Amino acid sequence: MSYQSEAQLEKNMIKQLVHQGYEEVVINDYDSLIENFKLQLNRFNEKKLEGQPMTEAEFSRFLTSIDGKSIFETAKILRDKQVFQRDDGTEVYLELFNTREWCKNIFQITHQTTVEGKYKNRYDVTLLVNGLPLVQVELKRRGLDFKEAFNQIQRYRKHSFRGLYRFLQLFIVSNGVDTKYFANGDAELLFGHTFYWSDDENNRITALHEFTETFLEKCQMAKMIARFMVLNETEKRLMVMRPYQVFAVEALIKRATETRNNGYIWHTTGSGKTLTSFKASQILASEPDITKVFFLVDRKDLDSQTMEEFNKFQPESVDQTERTDTLVEQIKDLTKPLILTTVQKMANAVKNPKYKEIMDHYRDDRVIFIIDECHRSQFGKMHKEISKHFKQAQYFGFTGTPRFEENKSQDGRVTADIFEKCMHTYLIKDAIHDGNVLGFSVEYIKTVNVDINEEDKTKVQGILTDEVWMHDDRLELIAKNIIEHHDRRARSKGYTGLFTVQSIPMLVKYYDIFKKLNHNMKIAAIFTFGANEENEGRDEHSRDSLERIMKDYNGLYGTNFTTDKFASYFAHVSKAVKNAQIDILLVVDMFLTGFDSKTLNTLYVDRNLKYHTLLQAFSRTNRVEKATKPYGNIVCFRNLKENTDEAICLFSKTNIVDDVLMKSYEEYLRMFKEALVKVQNLASTPAAVDKLIREEEKHEFIVAFRELTKYLIRLQTFNEFEFIADELGIDEQTYQDYKSKYLRIYDETKKAENKESILANVDFSIELMHTDRINVSYIMNLIRSINFDDKEERDKMIKLIEDEINRADNEELRLKASLLKEFLHKVAPTITNQDSVDEVYNEFEQEERTKEVESFAQEVGFQHDFLGSLIEEYEYSGIIKQQEISDAIKMPLLKKKRLIPRITQFIAEHTQKYG
Repeated sequence: MSYQSEAQLEKNMIKQLVHQGYEEVVINDYDSLIENFKLQLNRFNEKKLEGQPMTEAEFSRFLTSIDGKSIFETAKILRDKQVFQRDDGTEVYLELFNTREWCKNIFQITHQTTVEGKYKNRYDVTLLVNGLPLVQVELKRRGLDFKEAFNQIQRYRKHSFRGLYRFLQLFIVSNGVDTKYFANGDAELLFGHTFYWSDDENNRITALHEFTETFLEKCQMAKMIARFMVLNETEKRLMVMRPYQVFAVEALIKRATETRNNGYIWHTTGSGKTLTSFKASQILASEPDITKVFFLVDRKDLDSQTMEEFNKFQPESVDQTERTDTLVEQIKDLTKPLILTTVQKMANAVKNPKYKEIMDHYRDDRVIFIIDECHRSQFGKMHKEISKHFKQAQYFGFTGTPRFEENKSQDGRVTADIFEKCMHTYLIKDAIHDGNVLGFSVEYIKTVNVDINEEDKTKVQGILTDEVWMHDDRLELIAKNIIEHHDRRARSKGYTGLFTVQSIPMLVKYYDIFKKLNHNMKIAAIFTFGANEENEGRDEHSRDSLERIMKDYNGLYGTNFTTDKFASYFAHVSKAVKNAQIDILLVVDMFLTGFDSKTLNTLYVDRNLKYHTLLQAFSRTNRVEKATKPYGNIVCFRNLKENTDEAICLFSKTNIVDDVLMKSYEEYLRMFKEALVKVQNLASTPAAVDKLIREEEKHEFIVAFRELTKYLIRLQTFNEFEFIADELGIDEQTYQDYKSKYLRIYDETKKAENKESILANVDFSIELMHTDRINVSYIMNLIRSINFDDKEERDKMIKLIEDEINRADNEELRLKASLLKEFLHKVAPTITNQDSVDEVYNEFEQEERTKEVESFAQEVGFQHDFLGSLIEEYEYSGIIKQQEISDAIKMPLLKKKRLIPRITQFIAEHTQKYG
């Protein structure tokens, strides 16, 4: 059977889009793109220009005003009206994109546009809106991995997406059978941030013709860009919503605007509820007949993360104070239609006679309440007070774990009692299937050796008292087990862990045991203490315990926290976990709901958990990151198997757990051995890899070895794992030798002149091979996390990052070490929290690069433009043109011979440093 060619796939897609109302236009090169943009800009703004098209001079000035910005800034320009002065001095407001009436834009399609820089790049299919390229489609023929199209886009972004191509909002990659979409951005794009489209019942739409019919329908595509993309101000990046988020928002808006009924959204933990709920709040706040939208969270969830998340999308929307007065002032402010506050403050505002006069003004106004984590019993208690006051209120809840009969609240209520109808569901099994969250690998480690049937709960509860669970020998055994395996499970790959225990006394005991054991891990702890708590039978008050834990923490991180500064301590710990600067954080309940960190991959459990508390806790580990994080590791030191299975069945609406729980060690071992056979069939020894001559053979080896490594990473997370040949069928040295051959093929491919090679865009999953904890990516994450507006905190963080750079052994990082240090000392002190770290760093690196080239060019007597072109050639093709260098050196032969190696060495090292 022959595969449908890429050209045929493209031809069919264009034909379909023209049928759907797009105007086909021929744009052969960048000059044609500019010319077409001028025509469409005049056409789209005809009324504003009063029928007088822009002159060449006007258009040139306008083009200059919108050109040369970052992708993030360009996205803002796209959505804003542009004030423009005409030749006669009059001002007009030009529009690039109609964000309110999506269908009233001009839609065009073109294909095979060739853009030339140093190299030719030909783009498959480009969708233009009002003459601007907003969506780029890259196709691969059926049968090929469509990740190759993703890699091709990465190459285009590096080499030729400039000028008007900065307006690209969305990319689409497809091989005809599988199709995904993702947002553009200034930082590196990750394949983990590519999404499948689906219908409103979460049925995937993967075939290109169906995707084109639904997602690329003119109005739908424009609506996705106008309404369902978010400009994240904190991180200076574009985000596009996933299909279930889009359908949930639309269902909520429809119910809010067409009825007076309540409702709730059930989207699994980790699937991006904050973004969904924010977008719904934002759209409702712009409705003319809605006075206020209140986004309510529980007090204990109004942490630095919630505030950060919300302020990313709506700066200064969060009331961060403890005072109800501030909330009431915000309610009075007519310019604030959207307010985030706590359930507790809102209940106080409507109950307290002090605020009665002000609050009575809003008694009969149309207000909307959006309640985060609405399964919490806290909202149920305060709902009566709030609903008694606001007569025209509607309530919409978001939860990943609703209350049902099986897990109803203490007062006997289920989620539907308050919120009525579930408007949209996205279950954990759906999210794992779509790759939007990870599954769990759960290990149960027996720590109590008593001869009883563990299924008999009454006996277990009778025998296994606190005296047994809290016994020093048991806790020390568990601590030693964690120390022995944590490095392989998490730390060596740049990840971190949470350890949740049953009580504060148990947490303190564990902390002290870890402290006396021999290890090099950074272990921290956090919990809240009661002012008047019972102290009988304890050696110290829990506040005193926390004080000494904070004292140790201050020694590790150069901070000065005390229990009087608990909020600041919480924020610092939160950030340190996200940056993998803490190896294990000991907690009781904190951080088990709402906390979102991609670097958290392991949860240790020594307590009882069930239903929503179990799934919420497990879900701290399930955020998608790189290939080195295949699932969340859960290590239970109690037998929670029955509770785990019950929770997963309840929240997946299924009787099987296989969709959510990963396979056992034995099953992964079997799969590893099967993958090893495939590798050895292609190359029986590492040396035999050198005999793979044909590209097709090398491609097969890359795919086979990549799969082998994926299974190895899974095996390494289990306690049983040991790298011994008798167990695995291969010893560690032989595996490393195969890996060296794999990396050699990767290096050769990077430098290959033939970019049409089979291997050019293949997915090498290089992050699987290099798992150094401290690398460039890790350091850049730390720099992004600096609080630049606090000089003392900033300087401490810069010192800490410099120490991390000094002790790193990652080759790529060593090359950039001096560059990063110079950035930290010279540029970081001038940055504010409003700046994009990536943008500032990229500008700094480009300036340093130019200076380095100019300095070396002067030293060897070259024109810097000529040296720059040699570097660009090497960067793209891996070839250093020795003859051109030789011809350019005008000096005696012996001097020439000495100089050529210096120049070639400079080109290679410079490219490695800045590439």
